[in-house]
Formats: sequence, structure tokens, C-alpha cells
Amino acid sequence: MAGILEGKVALITGAGSGIGRATAKIFAREGAHLMIIDVAAVAAQETLEAVRQLGAKALCLKADVSNAAEVEAAVARTVSEFGRLDCAFNNAGIEGEPALTHKCSEANWNRVLAINLTGVWLCMKAEIAQMLKQGQGGAIVNTSSVAGIAGAIGGPAYVASKHGVAGLTRAAALEYGRYKIRVNAVCPGPIRTPMLARLMQFTKDAEDRMVRSEPLKRLGEPEEIGETVAWLCSDRASFVTGLPMPVDGGFFAQ
Repeated sequence: MAGILEGKVALITGAGSGIGRATAKIFAREGAHLMIIDVAAVAAQETLEAVRQLGAKALCLKADVSNAAEVEAAVARTVSEFGRLDCAFNNAGIEGEPALTHKCSEANWNRVLAINLTGVWLCMKAEIAQMLKQGQGGAIVNTSSVAGIAGAIGGPAYVASKHGVAGLTRAAALEYGRYKIRVNAVCPGPIRTPMLARLMQFTKDAEDRMVRSEPLKRLGEPEEIGETVAWLCSDRASFVTGLPMPVDGGFFAQ
């Protein structure tokens, strides 16, 4: 049976670890051709090898999403190698340095916004331009966060960036729906990733507290976000656009 992304050409940023790597593997399982993007070249290569083992046609590139020229080159390379771009998962992001708002440094603010928000915008600019040129529509999914829906203590730049991603997603969905380009976002809750592990080291019993706050009483796994992204990029989600979708174990149902 063909996968839900069979033959589609997909670009994934931040694909070297965590949610990005898990999603790349799921896209490979579902039949997509992949361009793997990460600022960490070794990590990108490791993901590339993993998806090729699953039978995917794939390439990887080292690229910084906050650099417009590198983003444009990545999209151009995708098209030159695979002929088109059907879907994209703009996932690259960082947590930044933990600090209260009045102690957040300007350097930290600028770096987090540059990667998490400007990076998503730069990727969308290049991806949408290519999809418009093709004239056949497409699907884009951005990574926001539950911190892009509600506030959180100790990460003002991260929270602002992820709220920005949710708003940018809605705006683009309204602008390009008439061209059959769907734009959605996933808003992960606490997911067992290297980023979450770094954040938890600053708070005693952090994992236990997170688990207790979740109706499902566990952390999420990167694959659970990847499955959602694959569905949103597939034709099965053909009437879904402009949605910052919580994938949060029921946290916002409380």
C-alpha cells in the first residue's frame, strides 16, 4: 500500500535530531523524497543515512535558517535534484538561555528570534515562491509550541518567537489558500527531545512535574509529532489550513 506522502518532495529543517529526525523517518516510511536540512552537518548526515535505510531518495545540506541566501539555496537545490517542492516542515529552532524577561539579554533575544521566527519566515518565503511558480499548490507545516498558545515563565524570547510562528502561520494560510497552498503549525507539548532534556536540568523534579500536569500522564515522543506533521502535509488533510494544532497530551483541555 502506498504511503500518504508517496512521491511527494519534502524539505525538513532542523532534521538532525529530535522531532525533525523522527519526522524525516516517518516521511521516508510514507514514501516522500527528502531534503534534510540542519545547521549541524554531522547530525544531518546521520539522519540522511537513516532515511536512506528506509528506502527514501534523499539528500542533506548544512544550512542556517536565519541566513536568507542559505535558505534560498536549499530550496533551489531541492528543486534541481527532485524537480519540485510539494511540502515543507519548518522545524529548526532553539530554546535560548533561560531567564526572566528583565534578565533576558538582547543577544539572546536576537538569536532566538532570528532562528525561531525569522528563520521560519525566510523558509516560507522561499518555499511559497517555489510553490507559486509550480502552480500546483503545496503544504507547509511550521513548528510552534504550546508556548506559542499560552505564556511560560523563564523564556520570553522563546515564547514570543513561538507566538509569532502561530500568527505567521495564520497570515500565510489566508494569503495563499486561493493558490491551494495550505499552511499549518504543530504546537508540541513536552516532548522527549534533547531540547527538553536541556531545559529540565535547570529545575528539580522537572519531568515528574510535567508528567503530573499532563492528562495522559506521560511525556510525548518525537514520533507523535512526526505523525501529525505527515498527516498535515498529506492530501488527507486537504481541508485543513491556518491551524496552530496542539499536540500536547490534552494539556489545553484542562
